[in-house]
Amino acid sequence: MSLDISTVRRVAQLARIEIDEDQLNVTAEELNNIFSWIQQLEEVETGGVEPLASVTGHKLPMRPDSVSDGGYPEKVLDNAPDRAENFFAVPKVVE
Repeated sequence: MSLDISTVRRVAQLARIEIDEDQLNVTAEELNNIFSWIQQLEEVETGGVEPLASVTGHKLPMRPDSVSDGGYPEKVLDNAPDRAENFFAVPKVVE
């Protein structure tokens, strides 16, 4: 599909978008590039893909909530400029 200047002018009017006359050629070219990209997407094989109307019926896979890292505060705080016990010490910002 290729859009000409008159079609772009009509679409802009319907969408209530003001496009300067000198920008109509640029806008037509950009829209034609978008349409060519959409045509490329139409070439993708989707024969085995089941239509999906909503994602609310699907559940995300769950994993166990377990600690798999940590437990070494000395290694974490080795480069800290200031520390208080096993925590980063930061300056007070609210009085």
